[in-house]
Order: sequence, then C-alpha cells, then structure tokens
Amino acid sequence: MSRIGKLPIQIPSGVTITVDQDIITVTGPKGKLSQPLLSHVAIVIENDVLTVTRKSDEKIAKAQHGLMRALLNNLVLGVTKGFEKKLEVNGVGYRVSGGGQNLNLTLGFSHPVTYAAAEGIQLTVEKNLITVSGLDKQQVGQVAAEIRALKKPEPYKGKGIKYTDETIIRKAGKTGAK
Repeated sequence: MSRIGKLPIQIPSGVTITVDQDIITVTGPKGKLSQPLLSHVAIVIENDVLTVTRKSDEKIAKAQHGLMRALLNNLVLGVTKGFEKKLEVNGVGYRVSGGGQNLNLTLGFSHPVTYAAAEGIQLTVEKNLITVSGLDKQQVGQVAAEIRALKKPEPYKGKGIKYTDETIIRKAGKTGAK
C-alpha cells in the first residue's frame, strides 16, 4: 500500500469538495481549483476526512494512488493557504521592477526583459527579491522556473536569478600561473 496514498486528508472548515464524474473541485476562502480524477482510484469523503482508495492492485493503480492523494492535498492547501516561491536577483546592474502580473528585468542583455505571468499568479518585488504566489502549486513552480531560466546563476560570480534557498556551487577562476 502506498505510504502517501493511505494518509487521510483533513478538510478544514470553509472548504467544500465536490466530486463529479471525472473532475474534483475544491472551493475555499482563497479561491477555487479543480483536478481531473484519475481512472484507477476512488475518492471517499466522510466526516470532513477525504481518503483515496485504489480500485485494484495493478501497477498503474498503485502509481496513481499516491499521486492522486498528493494532488488533492495540494488543492486543499492551495485554497486555504496558497503557495509561494522566492527568487533573488544577484549581479552588478541587475535590477527588477514591476509587480502584479508583469516584471521588468534588467539582466545584462542589450535590452530589458519583460515577463508576463499567467492568470492566477501574483508577482511582488522588494529590492532584489521576487515573490511568486498563487493557489496552484504546479503553476507557481512553473512561473518561478521560467523567471529563473531568464538568467540562470553562473558558477564564477553567482550572477543571475536563483531561488532564495538555493546554494550556487562556486568555481575558482583562472590562476594565471604558467
């Protein structure tokens, strides 16, 4: 049995879960998210506790068991607390401005870079920190990865955009000795 899949999900007050034929919709204080239901698992809601069970012991059912539980837990956390990732811009002359849905970045290119986030994502800027926040964990991670990909940190001086909890392994430069 899946160690993740067998864990029950507590449904907080203010959160409603509706299970249609092939879509699960979670509505909470921050918004509404939906997820397609995987075919080899079943959803049971009793006494504000959601459990995921698999329909058979096939390999695909075992794989979908833990996956569906993790996706549903992320939906519940998203509509109650939300998710966020923080990025840090390092480098001389590297600047970031904007917020809301758009970022204006100066990253050492011959032109400024403009990034427009998808709907449902909120971008905030404080000095050299970018905070990406939203309800959908996958979407928040994807937007953060796209912003980081604009100028990945380089290993010699550490210039670029990195996650705040990321450590950049530094390399030694040229020695100049013969």
